[in-house]
Amino acid sequence: EDAKPVEAGEPGEIYSRGPDCCMGYTDPQLTATHFDADGWYRTEDVGVLDADGYFAIVDRKKDIIIRGGENISALEVEELVLRLPGVAEVAVVAAPDKRLGEHACAFVRTLPDAEAPTLDAVRAHLDAAGLARQKWLEEVRGIEEFPRTPSGKIQKFALRDGLRREEARP
Repeated sequence: EDAKPVEAGEPGEIYSRGPDCCMGYTDPQLTATHFDADGWYRTEDVGVLDADGYFAIVDRKKDIIIRGGENISALEVEELVLRLPGVAEVAVVAAPDKRLGEHACAFVRTLPDAEAPTLDAVRAHLDAAGLARQKWLEEVRGIEEFPRTPSGKIQKFALRDGLRREEARP
């Protein structure tokens, strides 16, 4: 979070600089947001460098939910929810929370003729899987179809935006 290097084995945001990277955007605000004073580009990807020097991308910074100051990996929760019977796809995103800042909300698309799991059923499953309680979902919503990019990737930003619009309603 403070743009300082992390030790091998510790996850951190990936910064990049080199001839393959653009020098900035035509929008100065975007350049200021994504480039630091030394020209390093903030990829918004989270990576881990192992002791042998191998690098792995493990998450997206935007897919991190910050609940009461603790980082929760949406991917970690998604992988567990996908193991529930009848679940075809899941997207876990940050939902606004007045007390904690954000909480985890899962959008679940089920297989044909399957029911979306209840919050209690999901929590019991996460508990049985050994996931720390502070990482448990606080919302589960069924969805018939996910908003997608032309390449088929789920547009999590659209799900987050919908939750924010709901929160903003009087």
